[in-house]
Amino acid sequence: MISRRELLKRIGLATLAATLPSSQAFALDGSVVLPFENGKRPLVKYPQKRPMIGLTSRPPQLETPFSVFDGGPITPNNAFFVRYHLADIPYSIDPDKFTLEIKGKIDRPLKLSLKDIRKLPAVELVAVNQCSGNSRSFFEPRVAGGQLGNGAMGNARWHGVPLKAVLDMAGVKAGAKQVTFNGMDGPVLDTTPDFVKALDIDHARDGEVMLAYGMNGEDLPLLNGFPLRLIVPGYYGTYWVKHLNEIAVIDNVFDGFWMKTAYRIPDTPCNCVEPGSAPKATIPINRFTVRSFITNVSNDARLKARKTTTLRGIAFDGGKGIKAVAVSTDNGATWMPAKLGHDLGRYSFREWTLPVKLAPGIYDLRVRATNNAGDTQPMEPRWNPAGYLRNVAETVRVTAA
Repeated sequence: MISRRELLKRIGLATLAATLPSSQAFALDGSVVLPFENGKRPLVKYPQKRPMIGLTSRPPQLETPFSVFDGGPITPNNAFFVRYHLADIPYSIDPDKFTLEIKGKIDRPLKLSLKDIRKLPAVELVAVNQCSGNSRSFFEPRVAGGQLGNGAMGNARWHGVPLKAVLDMAGVKAGAKQVTFNGMDGPVLDTTPDFVKALDIDHARDGEVMLAYGMNGEDLPLLNGFPLRLIVPGYYGTYWVKHLNEIAVIDNVFDGFWMKTAYRIPDTPCNCVEPGSAPKATIPINRFTVRSFITNVSNDARLKARKTTTLRGIAFDGGKGIKAVAVSTDNGATWMPAKLGHDLGRYSFREWTLPVKLAPGIYDLRVRATNNAGDTQPMEPRWNPAGYLRNVAETVRVTAA
């Protein structure tokens, strides 16, 4: 963990950056073109981050360049994606004055300092954080919302304390149904709902949900939730509340905007509907679908014909763990099993490799993962009006010559 002096120095840089117009403070001489209509995006630089793909600046939304995922199963802190809903971000934070309040249907209301939290027995967990809208720009027909490519995800080694330990300290009363979570970021306008999320009490106390203060051996970066964030393994990032400073145990089902109205998916077996239609009923978004990607070969790449090329990639799901990955060089007509890499845990990216030798021609490479529950990726994309849950077996077109 970095020293307090160095930490405050870094936070000061963020404070300075926040006072400058984004076009002057963060714009770089460069851009990327993502593979969909209107896919040109600027490369931007924020404190504690390498150049990232910029979606918005107020609040900052930063996508990880996809090439990062070919560098190993752990996503570096300075390349980890950033997603905010509210623009009043706590750029200046004194870790010595920070407190986490636990209140509501409990026996002992608590206010814990960061030092108090760090004294508790710590745990580590490798887990993927993925934005609900990751890959939204690939939906056809297109849908409203942040037009993200495939880079709104990342895998990190999180360090902190189980939420269960803190709730047990407070003493959860009988009849508790849910736990709500609020962070230090807030709305600019009074009419904007504060960003509050909720988990069922049994989920909150499962021993895996974590209050993390460390990320890949360092303190959390500011834009990834310093000094404390909620880690909900296997669940989409909307639940991973940043700058967490308030936990409330309640005896009802929370009906705040970000649970009751936003982040909903169709209540159908596939959580999808016919393109262009509206679902009759919805439920809150929850666990990841199973996904996989080729990371070392991009669309329209040229490979050497009749020479062995080792394809590489990653796969993950919502917590069952990856059982197998298969690759097709003929658009899904036939499949070859890939070799799985080291298992970092059932919530982590799982690397895979497969050597292929291609004759001259054009090839549609496809990759498909299967988890330990037997769930696999569909061959055709599924649609919902919010642009969530994309997990089609992805295609990369290459030319061997």
